[in-house]
Amino acid sequence: MAVILRWLKRIAIGFVVFLLVAYAGLWLMFRYASVSTHGDVDLGVGNVVVPVERAHAWMAQSVVTDSLLVHWAAREIGDWQKEGKVSIPRILIGKLATGVDVDSVNTYLQAQKVRGTVGSTGPFHKTGDYDFTLAGLSLLLYAFGDQPDLLYPETVDHIVDVLMTQEGGTPKIYTPRLLGFPLRDTENHILMTEGSRYLKNRWKALHGNSDPKYDNVANGLEAWLVAYLEGMARAGFHEYNSRPYIGYTLTALLNLEAFTGEPVRVAARRVLDRANWEYAVGSLSLRRFSPFRRQARRSVDTDLDGDYHTGVMKAWMGLAGVDDLYIRKGEHQALWVPLTSYRPSDAVVAWIQEKPAPYFVKVGHGHDGSPEIYSGGPGYLITAGGVADDWAKQCVARPTTLMLEDGVMDLTGLLRIVGADSSYRAWNNTGVYKNFAVSAGAVIVPEGWVPVAQNDMWRIFERSGHFIAVYSTDMLGMFCLLPAGEINDLLKQLTEANGDGDVLQTRFQWPNGSTIVYDVRAPKDQWVLVSVDGKDVDRGFGVWPLMEGQVPGF
Repeated sequence: MAVILRWLKRIAIGFVVFLLVAYAGLWLMFRYASVSTHGDVDLGVGNVVVPVERAHAWMAQSVVTDSLLVHWAAREIGDWQKEGKVSIPRILIGKLATGVDVDSVNTYLQAQKVRGTVGSTGPFHKTGDYDFTLAGLSLLLYAFGDQPDLLYPETVDHIVDVLMTQEGGTPKIYTPRLLGFPLRDTENHILMTEGSRYLKNRWKALHGNSDPKYDNVANGLEAWLVAYLEGMARAGFHEYNSRPYIGYTLTALLNLEAFTGEPVRVAARRVLDRANWEYAVGSLSLRRFSPFRRQARRSVDTDLDGDYHTGVMKAWMGLAGVDDLYIRKGEHQALWVPLTSYRPSDAVVAWIQEKPAPYFVKVGHGHDGSPEIYSGGPGYLITAGGVADDWAKQCVARPTTLMLEDGVMDLTGLLRIVGADSSYRAWNNTGVYKNFAVSAGAVIVPEGWVPVAQNDMWRIFERSGHFIAVYSTDMLGMFCLLPAGEINDLLKQLTEANGDGDVLQTRFQWPNGSTIVYDVRAPKDQWVLVSVDGKDVDRGFGVWPLMEGQVPGF
């Protein structure tokens, strides 16, 4: 018996030691995960300037923004507990903005109670996501709170004192109830939570409450929020291009830019300006198909206008005077545009409508994210699909694509290179340079594309005023945009410069031009390109700055 007890004691001690070691290992893993460290490292702004000039004459309303308000105003107010995360705050906003059912809105709001807690939901925190509700309540309060004929004073008091739960100066930045692990919550949750905290404090202070906890300067919240936004300015979005979280991040930033004190407003505008400039160079005719982080299950999406940033951008462009816009996805986030003050810079508006000249840009997202690489110009955009190289498996690599001014709205209509493997997690689709793309997989040519010239190696297509050359095998695909010329001469020159399939495995020669060397089997932390004209390129995209390249005028 004594021997058995000694062994049981040893086993128990070993088990406890194992648990402690495992806990410590997980603690360190969460502490140094990219979501926890994002913003700590300054990537550098790069050599491409973010435009901030604003002289555009914006309209007060448009067909698309009016349709947003009417869309939400026409919906029935449902159950607060079930639909209060996203839909109901927007329905209430729509009704007040259009003057519909004002009494019902106020009666409804005064009857509601807090429906959850802030922060990400999880196995130990099933009541989370109340910050989504708070972001909508913040807009409701500041858009209508000083209009007592729309939002009654007693309704305002109920929103501020009961429904808006976050106050004071202590931010909540860690994922709730995660057994003490220091995993920072995602930026959309932090911005929605802390934005609502700031805005409740500010409302109380501006309406006569002198309690120091509502003084955002004295309680330190303003300084903290500015510092957090500056971290985003240093490192870009962690949830870059996310489907759907980028939209919630944008709405939280729009609240901050519209309704806060000047230091926070300036910091939020800086982040918005960069995000919208990246959108402008990474899209064509309000369509885009870029790599993203979160949610990975949306890797199956093939729409070109379903990006949630696109929905918000369409609302802005409607106010800029662009007609015939339809928001197919993201109308719950685009609703912020007609009710907040931020408008993109003049250059963003111009570049979204038309690319004035050829350009090439690389957008860095740090060591645990995929870079974005774009080569574009009048009527075309090549987008690198990127890589999925993060340990949490939240990054999504996409096909490398060529987009033209042809009205195509789905990936199936684009010329594209997917990758050699069946899973996007194995791809390194970063092989994009000026008017050129290459990857370790076959080129998929859309149905209906017929070559105007071809031989055993190359096919040339003429589409939307562009000559596009394609080389494709099962293990190597590339395409490039050729200069204008006689089609048979173009094919001859291209074949003379690139007529050896073995050489093409690693090198492409522009006829009478540059030489590009690449490694389509490059590790997932390196750019596929190796050198241009014998000069090595910077392949470690984990330390690329926020934006560098050649953009005429910027």
